[in-house]
Amino acid sequence: MAPLLEVRDLTVTFDTEDGLVQAVDRVSYTVESGKALGIVGESGSGKSVSSLTVMGLTRFFRNAQISGEVLFEGRDLLKASDDEIRDLRGNKISMIFQDPLSSLHPFYKIGDQLVEAIRAHRDVSRAQALDRSVEMLGLVGIPEPRRRVDSYPHEFSGGMRQRVMIAMGLINDPKLLIADEPTTALDVTVQAQILDLIERLQHELETAIVLITHDLGVVAEVTDEIAVMYAGRVVERGAKDAIFAAPRHPYTWGLLRSIPRLDQARGDELLPIPGRPPSLINRPHGCAFHPRCPYVQPDHMRVVPSLQPLPDDAAHEVACLLAEPQRVALWDALKAGATPEEAREQAGVTSAGAPVVAEGGQAG
Repeated sequence: MAPLLEVRDLTVTFDTEDGLVQAVDRVSYTVESGKALGIVGESGSGKSVSSLTVMGLTRFFRNAQISGEVLFEGRDLLKASDDEIRDLRGNKISMIFQDPLSSLHPFYKIGDQLVEAIRAHRDVSRAQALDRSVEMLGLVGIPEPRRRVDSYPHEFSGGMRQRVMIAMGLINDPKLLIADEPTTALDVTVQAQILDLIERLQHELETAIVLITHDLGVVAEVTDEIAVMYAGRVVERGAKDAIFAAPRHPYTWGLLRSIPRLDQARGDELLPIPGRPPSLINRPHGCAFHPRCPYVQPDHMRVVPSLQPLPDDAAHEVACLLAEPQRVALWDALKAGATPEEAREQAGVTSAGAPVVAEGGQAG
């Protein structure tokens, strides 16, 4: 059975005065019906641009150049007309944006905005659309939904506004829901409530979900699979359990080691990844992560790695030039508490002496 969404070699570039921005570079992934995919990476990794392209929103940028395939139910959305995309958007494919206050119109009542979202795709009366709106507000946990449909966005808390956006995203029973940083700027208790809500609705409504975030702790709660993006490319992809238990890319190791852990001593410092993400206009030669990688080798600065399946798990793919035995030994050492320098020594990985750079660019 074909997946609900299949993205193949998606490339998105933007022609700017400063040069060509390679926002998304040959990204591929699939999402099955009723399953959840987490796309993880730092700001500027291309995760949001890839999903905006699935929604057909980047086609409106005059400087955007898009290639590849985005197959939804077997139909290539990149070849669909504007009218066809408009019919899908908000109907079969919905998106929750990270800032609900800017996504909701401040001058219109919540109920009016939900009703409009329904009637744009359904031939129903306003009364029927309003009843459906009340039903969805109740489903996402907003108290007294019959009364709150007459409220304005500013009368809701941040968490409640995000619940409204989830209700709007699901109001037409879409087959695919894209959630772009849905818990950003929310306190941790509200974050947990929103994630529990998304997970519950996914199972109740059989909706496929693409969850975009920079926080691996978020995807641990909701997703079935994880794709890790760096500098516009997918550098690791696999089942959630495999990514957390046996990650194979140094960037993924860095993300995992930067998460606060309950088994750490109270005074222990977090371990950030050195340096910053590279410029998408002037990406480093070879492996884009090499200027920040503690395990870089000379050939990493010349050869671009491609996603390759692991020998013992074809569903787990990694784009790294280190040999598989080296990756296993390095992660085992890091998991045991070794520093990157100690892990490199224990795994027998020699240092190439490449400096870690603070900005994107070449290592020299």
